[in-house]
Amino acid sequence: MVVAATAFGLMAFSAKIACTRLSGPEVAMIRMAVGLLPCIVVPRYRRAALHFNRLDLIIYRGFFGGVAVMLYFLAIEHTTAGIATLLNYTAPIWSGLFSMLFIDEPISPRVLLPLPVALIGIFLVVNAGTFGFGAWTIVGLSSAIASGAAVTAMRAARRSESSWSVYASFCLLGLLVNMPLALRSWKTPNGRDWVALAATATFAMVAQLLLTFSLRWVDAMTVGVISQLAVLISMSLGALFLGERISGTAAIGAALTIAGVVGVTYVTSIAKRAAPADEIVPEV
Repeated sequence: MVVAATAFGLMAFSAKIACTRLSGPEVAMIRMAVGLLPCIVVPRYRRAALHFNRLDLIIYRGFFGGVAVMLYFLAIEHTTAGIATLLNYTAPIWSGLFSMLFIDEPISPRVLLPLPVALIGIFLVVNAGTFGFGAWTIVGLSSAIASGAAVTAMRAARRSESSWSVYASFCLLGLLVNMPLALRSWKTPNGRDWVALAATATFAMVAQLLLTFSLRWVDAMTVGVISQLAVLISMSLGALFLGERISGTAAIGAALTIAGVVGVTYVTSIAKRAAPADEIVPEV
């Protein structure tokens, strides 16, 4: 799980490099296309992906997951890898809210304690940077909201659908969702771009596979805590190699945001001990 979270952080860093010349949707579309390959070339995985019971839930999960990735990569393109990842990884807050509103899952009033901590942290991080609460910050937050919707759909479908059908819908619909904007702003990748794109797609696939593997033994709370490592890695790599400055206020805000999200994850996971651990993982 630690390696999976590390790979997700490396994916965000690689995507930022790819977005130096290419658009976020183009990078996301190629990432989704590569992620779909196992379901195309491996017959066993293809059969599993084509077997489903609730097409509506599969579509909801794939569509909102694809939108989440598109908005996440747009935020990476126009802000920094660290800020975009931090905003995207607030998804557990939204998935908990949507689960209560739409699929009647309980949520503890104690969630009101860590939630303001996370919101204060987001305010400090964004206010300390050069981007402020502008359009692209809203896009980053919207990626977390879309991810929360995708996770809620997955939670509703967890007892009837296979992991491969859910994964395939995520990649296929994500590919289709990103395609219009990707083709509209398409730039033919050059040699450097292909290296960054290959790294982005590879890290994403490795992260997803290791995550799926680890979920057989790791509980939901542990996954929620370790997944925040991706935020720290993307912020650190951006500061070290891309000149993405982290001020003292931003560092404090990031710590508060991570602590608040972990707190929300802990409170909501208490009432959902029997739920699969992957339900709290952002759709990245």
